[in-house]
Amino acid sequence: MTRRSCAIYATGIVCAHLLIVGIALLVGQVFQTMIQERIKKEITLAKNSRVLDGWINPPPPVYMQYFFFNITNSEDFLAGRAKPHVTQMGPYTYREYRPRENVTYLENGTKIFATNPKSFVFLPEMSVGDPETDRVTTVNIPVVAVMNEMHSYSFFIRPLISVWIKSLGVDLFMTRTVHEILWGFKDPLMSKLHTLKPEVDEYFGLMYKKNGTHEGEFVFHTGGQNYMDYGKIDTWNGIRNMEWWSSEQSNMINGTDGSVFHTFLSRKELLYIFAADLCRSIHLAYVSDTEVKGIPAFRFAPPADVLAAPDENPSNAGFCVPAGDCLGKGVLKVSVCREGAPIVVSFPHFYQAERKYIDAIDGMNPNKEEHETYLDLNPTTGVPIRACKRAQLNIILKRVLGFPQTKFLNETIFPIMYVNETATIDDNSASQMKSLLLIVKVVSNFPVIIVGMGVILLLVLFILVCRNRQRKNEVKRIDFTEAFHSFTTKDDTAYTPVSNKSEDSPESHNNQPTKNGSYIAMSPVEAQKC
Repeated sequence: MTRRSCAIYATGIVCAHLLIVGIALLVGQVFQTMIQERIKKEITLAKNSRVLDGWINPPPPVYMQYFFFNITNSEDFLAGRAKPHVTQMGPYTYREYRPRENVTYLENGTKIFATNPKSFVFLPEMSVGDPETDRVTTVNIPVVAVMNEMHSYSFFIRPLISVWIKSLGVDLFMTRTVHEILWGFKDPLMSKLHTLKPEVDEYFGLMYKKNGTHEGEFVFHTGGQNYMDYGKIDTWNGIRNMEWWSSEQSNMINGTDGSVFHTFLSRKELLYIFAADLCRSIHLAYVSDTEVKGIPAFRFAPPADVLAAPDENPSNAGFCVPAGDCLGKGVLKVSVCREGAPIVVSFPHFYQAERKYIDAIDGMNPNKEEHETYLDLNPTTGVPIRACKRAQLNIILKRVLGFPQTKFLNETIFPIMYVNETATIDDNSASQMKSLLLIVKVVSNFPVIIVGMGVILLLVLFILVCRNRQRKNEVKRIDFTEAFHSFTTKDDTAYTPVSNKSEDSPESHNNQPTKNGSYIAMSPVEAQKC
């Protein structure tokens, strides 16, 4: 066997092995499984590693922007002469710090207990105005809360309460600084109620007692048993199901807290997030592919059916409390878990809500770019690369019998303020993420590399075989030509006649050709001269 033949056979054998192994690895998804198992192992051993450091101490800065709606025609609105006209104030931006504390691993590392206190620091360079001096006119929520509580009291008592409230110098609308409305002030009505009922706090503020406090005690799954459960909430404040809503499905605590998700996300799946401030879980659906700082991401956002009316999405009927008492599309009443005023949440400027809510307020301009909530997640790691949570706080204003200041009011969902909570991965974390994704990509595509090498060797094998056959054909053609040439060449060869007559006989000199002669041998002779 020649050296060329050995090379052809060796190339063929290696090519066959590479193709078989590569295709088998691709079909079996062996390397993807290995990566998943590695991630599961790292998560399981997270107590002794740095895998969850980014979860315990999130490096990307989180910013909380507050926008307020200032009513400019409160008197005309209360008199029934015009619908409310509001102007937007803000943003008033705060840096939000939200480390995990009291982290404790449970059940052999398969679950983890943690609290998530939040603190806020004002950033004047990212704000429009000064919250200490800027004043906003908005609904007096304590007054509305008292009137709402009076529904259960006798009609004859309500006018007395109304006169008493008027004597305190408070009305249905109030003018306060942004800082007071956010972080609290001593309210005259609340102070009087405190003297009657000590459990009632004297202070009121939308974020009162929320700076430096947490939203509850969480137990999360670490993914040690199933990587798909990574980050999912097991219990919140010791419960797995709530009791405020009117259906079992609505009371379920589903998904994560929005900070982490499982690895290898699919475009077809729905992601669930439990929002403690909304007292419910919501789902997000895939919207599009995007890229943040060179990192590929899937964008997920709440679809329109999240806050759809029950006639559009029957599963939302459970959020009507009492059962059957439902608002329209795009708004959710959360006063069932927030005792006091009839609070309603929506997306900013009633984005994705019914047109009647938008048209009821002069100054609403909903648009997707400024008012949509979304999450940009890296599909391989499940880590949020960019997040934007936007929600609006509203209150229901309506006529309450016994309170003359409400006699011209039609039921209106009045906007108080909205928040824009944003976070984007920092440059250092982005660099680490890109390095990790490069390694994962190379390892995941290793079977493809093997198949590619097999295909290249297959082409080399084809070329070698073709060249080998071509060379054999050339050798055969050369041998045939030489043989044919040797057979047809006669220039230096003569035939010697052999006769039984002597050369001296007269017949030998006869010019007639010799007949019946025999040629029994060939011998070279010199050419005879003519």
